[in-house]
Amino acid sequence: MTIRRISSGGPFEVKVGYCRAVVANGFVHVSGTVGEGPDAASQCRAALKTIGAALEEAGASFADAVRVHYYLPDASEFEPCWPILAETFGANPPAATMLECALIAPEYRIEIELTAALPG
Repeated sequence: MTIRRISSGGPFEVKVGYCRAVVANGFVHVSGTVGEGPDAASQCRAALKTIGAALEEAGASFADAVRVHYYLPDASEFEPCWPILAETFGANPPAATMLECALIAPEYRIEIELTAALPG
């Protein structure tokens, strides 16, 4: 089995000891990803941009997503993200779960973790 690791160059990757994504056994496993912005919706867009770049580097796209987890410290902030997610996944929605939990720092309002199948 070949394992390929993809880094986004974020400071926490080295500090914590993880990479943005791992490609193995025909899947792309993208680590929990946060984004910058004043609210959950803008952070959702920023996180998806980082995730999309990792998927592209792995040879996949959001259309290949099979599973996604959304983590929010306040579940009531999830609804403004729905249109962004519906637009991102379009006709290819993955299986999904939203969990309410604490994140690494209080300024983060959403974290997104995704698994995609490599095409072909």
